[in-house]
Amino acid sequence: MNATLSNLGTNPQHHPEGAPLPLLSVIIVSFNTRELTLGCLRHLFPELEHLRSRIRSEVWVVDNASADGSAAAIRSEFPEVHLLQNTRNLGFGAANNLALRQAAGQFFLLLNSDAFLRPGAVRALLDYLRRTPRAGAVGPRLANPDGSLQVSCFRFPSPLRAWLENLGLARLLSWHPRIADYHAWAHNSNRIVDFVSGACMLIRREAWQSTGDFDERFFLYSEEADWQRRMHDAGWLIGFTPAAQAVHFGGASGHANPQFINEHFFQSLDRYQHKHHGHNGFFSLRCAMSVGSLARLFFWTARLLLPLLASDQRQIARRRLRMHGWLLLRQSGLRHLLPAPSRGTTLPGPPSLPLASPSETTASLAPKA
Repeated sequence: MNATLSNLGTNPQHHPEGAPLPLLSVIIVSFNTRELTLGCLRHLFPELEHLRSRIRSEVWVVDNASADGSAAAIRSEFPEVHLLQNTRNLGFGAANNLALRQAAGQFFLLLNSDAFLRPGAVRALLDYLRRTPRAGAVGPRLANPDGSLQVSCFRFPSPLRAWLENLGLARLLSWHPRIADYHAWAHNSNRIVDFVSGACMLIRREAWQSTGDFDERFFLYSEEADWQRRMHDAGWLIGFTPAAQAVHFGGASGHANPQFINEHFFQSLDRYQHKHHGHNGFFSLRCAMSVGSLARLFFWTARLLLPLLASDQRQIARRRLRMHGWLLLRQSGLRHLLPAPSRGTTLPGPPSLPLASPSETTASLAPKA
């Protein structure tokens, strides 16, 4: 597994005979995020231009049937981009697979359309994989639009972890090295982790070749956890380096349909548990989340009954009650009795991310001349 830059395979399909093949292929999946995608590309190309004398690169954008003019805008401003236009929304993993199978790079940088690279990020990620031959993937330090840390490293889901988190024991036992997650960690040092956020990660071609494509049964969410779990099972390490940084807005593609997003989040969680832990793991997850939701229903009901509770806290309590009520019905197979919770409801998984206005975000983070 000691891959070097000289012995990794490439895909010459889209390059003329005799033309130098790129070292790096950047892949971006876009769905109704025109302004954010353009902002992402505006941050990306100066990075690639800065490395041009040492690193050949190519950029792929896979548009999942956007209805906001994304494809036309990308083609107009960035004609050098390899643009793949789907006639329907294939999901995150399937869209990435389309580009992975055609890209020629020895490394793949998977970048969300709402992730803006900071200067030096590409070089830092490449340097990490060059120095760590056993690492199949590496992720950067992510920040929220306000500059605060965005947790980007996670433990693999498991039945035990589902119980620990739903019973509140994970927080109480956060001092234990086998139980602690990465939420209390400042993300300020190189580290081997379980898996990194799919918002931005650099993949070694050899790791992709030995692991295979994204599992396209995951339409949205958990696909990067499953992919990196399979990399791990194939013998690869997953790394994190704060030397590379990016700003991630989060949730931009699902801004208009939060009910759809919430439903897919839990569908994918179910699928991951069933795939990697079997029927018993799936059943254990359902039980753990039912118990956790029931306990939180009692907590938020009691809080709502407090006579002096402020109006804004009362609204939060009502949203949490609706969320956990829906979850309890969902886990028992009765979710049709209550629609999926909508905007403003916090998901009980990886932290929900702030939704920002595309026009505001691209203006505030425009590359400085």
